[in-house]
Amino acid sequence: MRNRGRRFLDAGLSPVWVLIIINFMVFIATTISGNIIYQLGLVPASLAQRPWTLFTALFVHANFWHIFGNMVTLYFFGTFLSRLIGNSRFLIVYFVGGIIGNLVFLALGPSNAIAIGASGAVYAVAGTLVVLVPKLRVALWGVIPMPLWVLILVFFILWPFIFGFDLNIAWQAHIGGLAVGIIAGFIFRRLGRYYIR
Repeated sequence: MRNRGRRFLDAGLSPVWVLIIINFMVFIATTISGNIIYQLGLVPASLAQRPWTLFTALFVHANFWHIFGNMVTLYFFGTFLSRLIGNSRFLIVYFVGGIIGNLVFLALGPSNAIAIGASGAVYAVAGTLVVLVPKLRVALWGVIPMPLWVLILVFFILWPFIFGFDLNIAWQAHIGGLAVGIIAGFIFRRLGRYYIR
């Protein structure tokens, strides 16, 4: 079994790619049967009956652009972060950030709304990166260069304030995931070997 797992890694099937593949498989399934969204999505009012949705909601997306945006961001930020801190630590940041983001949605979001998407987990990855490599140059939409911290500040933190809180965006999960990522980033910085100026 070890050799088979090693072949997958040698073939380039990193945890980031595994997450992307699972997300797209779930997206295809929800496209075929929309009921899956309601079985896997997080509804605060029914969490007691469906506790697994705290986790499964991370793999469900509303439409193509929703999953496309999350997966493109996950690919670039996730690949960089996993190389920087290792696959195991990357997965911890991703899933803890996503689940804590969902818990924040439970605390602050509408009780009958359905929360879906990997955004909380992706925000956790971005938050960790912004602490470890704040001056990393990124290109918004592939054309507008800026430091990573500017991108995170404007598009990850200020976005709800600029465009309002009524856009059916689970900003609570975003903020929760980002907070987890920032805390994780400072923990890794204290370890000393991960911080890049």
